[in-house]
Amino acid sequence: MSVYAQPSAKKTQQEIDDSLYVRNNYTKMEKQIVMRDGKKLFCSIYMPVDQSKKYPIVMTRTPYTAAPYGGDKFKTTLGQNMLLAREGFIFVYEDVRGRWMSEGEYVNVRPQIDNKTNNTQVDESSDTYDTIDWLVKNLPNNNGKVGIEGISYPGFYSTASLPNAHPALKAVSPQAPVTEWFIGDDFHHNGAFFQMDAFAFLTSFGVPRPKPITNTEFKNGIKYIQHDNYKFYLELGALPNFKKKYLGDSVKFWNEMMDHPNYDAFWQGMNIQPHLKNITPAVMTVGGFFDAEDCYGALHTYQSLEKQNPQSHKNMLVMGPWFHGGWERGDGETFGDQNFGQKTSVWFRENVELPFFNYYLKDKGSMDLPEATIFITGQNQWHKFDTWPPKNTSEKNLYLQANGKLSFTAPKAVKSFDEYVSDPATPVPYQDGVQEKRTREYMIDDQRFASRRPDVKTYQTEVLTDDLTLTGPVMADVFASTTGTDADFVVKLIDVFPENFPNPVPNPKNVTLGGYQMLVRGEVFRGRFRKSFSKPEAFIPGKVTEVKYALPDVAHTFKKGHRIMIQVQNSWFPLVDRNPQKFVDIYKAKDSDFQKATIKIFHNVAAPSSVKVTVLN
Repeated sequence: MSVYAQPSAKKTQQEIDDSLYVRNNYTKMEKQIVMRDGKKLFCSIYMPVDQSKKYPIVMTRTPYTAAPYGGDKFKTTLGQNMLLAREGFIFVYEDVRGRWMSEGEYVNVRPQIDNKTNNTQVDESSDTYDTIDWLVKNLPNNNGKVGIEGISYPGFYSTASLPNAHPALKAVSPQAPVTEWFIGDDFHHNGAFFQMDAFAFLTSFGVPRPKPITNTEFKNGIKYIQHDNYKFYLELGALPNFKKKYLGDSVKFWNEMMDHPNYDAFWQGMNIQPHLKNITPAVMTVGGFFDAEDCYGALHTYQSLEKQNPQSHKNMLVMGPWFHGGWERGDGETFGDQNFGQKTSVWFRENVELPFFNYYLKDKGSMDLPEATIFITGQNQWHKFDTWPPKNTSEKNLYLQANGKLSFTAPKAVKSFDEYVSDPATPVPYQDGVQEKRTREYMIDDQRFASRRPDVKTYQTEVLTDDLTLTGPVMADVFASTTGTDADFVVKLIDVFPENFPNPVPNPKNVTLGGYQMLVRGEVFRGRFRKSFSKPEAFIPGKVTEVKYALPDVAHTFKKGHRIMIQVQNSWFPLVDRNPQKFVDIYKAKDSDFQKATIKIFHNVAAPSSVKVTVLN
């Protein structure tokens, strides 16, 4: 899911050259392909002009439009990058069922139907199968092999091609795939509602269309103005106000989210992971460690395939230092204030993605890609591993201590805790400064702004005497109490740079890297779900309660001379909606429900708050 488009600049010479290449080397046709239930799905098909040889098909299925429409109107690039277009494939773009020029009803993350019994039972897998069947039987000069790739929502449609795949489907690359909309991707993380992304996305994407239309005909997006998103969402208040002020009854999926506050059959049905069994195509899942939207989806799609299929099935993972889709956009040398010392995205496109499709679709080259291709930040190196997480690791606990200390030694104190007030009227910002839209960079940005707040508790190690590399899971284990009956917890893993760390040269943003607190990983957990996402449970005021949850995996080296920091807080605004700190249905809450609470974070023998990390030996 991509919430915010980046502003388009004047066309570069490269963009002009790419557009000309597509025009000169490809022809286009448009087809309505009939599915098994009689509905027609729209496809734009780009065929190489050179018809002296056969070509494989690379397909992307999208809810974001197969535009431009019209046989004489061409995309300016083909494939997710132009290496694929210059290599030569047949490219197919399909509007998924119920979107843009395709018939049928649109269903968000359409649930998978196993063991279909008749032709009226359709899902994304069957629509993909029927489309491929038509393509390989009808497109001239195709070699009978098909690959699928897509980023974000098209990443979900890539994953959905895998169960009961067509025999012609040989290679699939789900990239930042939408996978689990309640636990970890896009709209919710661990049950906490990502209101800013949901509202920005659904005010356009969620508005219904009466009949098949092109993207240029769609004019119904809900308009709203915000220059300072912190102020905008704070003034908007409780979640029912969003519908009253802006959405009305027009956005069905917003209403569905408001009606399903817990992990019930509605959300469980969307989870494709249990269906990823008996998979035949080779799979290469791609994600970014700093992807604000679908980092969870990439890691968990790979893990589900790995657990539920034999070791003989080719299942690969690529994770780099990227924002959402960053592997296909830009060169990947920098992100936020960090420089990775090499063009990570260019390297991926040339050395991983193109060879993957060439090998499985053209029998070209050799398959010497490892199971896991992982970029470790801090040391800024690519690594090849046989598994993810790597085998050669050990788990260690970083224990919170009194006086803001952090160490690998368990606390010895009997009565040790930190106490502060969490106030929904002044929630902790997720990012420094004033922004109009949700930034991509918050995933990797400086956290010094948060350290200065009394409602953010900060713990750090002594200066490291050796490099320490983390590769794999991170598990927060917080012992806390609240005077309220519900609470959110945000735990952050941070790399603190030495005070004498040099500034970048050149330094156009005037960044001070000495003492920089780089966010390596942060994640939120809605405390009511600490025992079950399906059956929430109130906190007992004043009672010490354990809240334990996984953060997405990391791959980062804390260098000698740096420190490791953990921050704990109870709001992350306006990224995540505010918790009223009262056990009510938050989606139906009133503004008057929001209350201050006194939080205690414990770090003693009986209640040893910690963060478990996976250390590469």
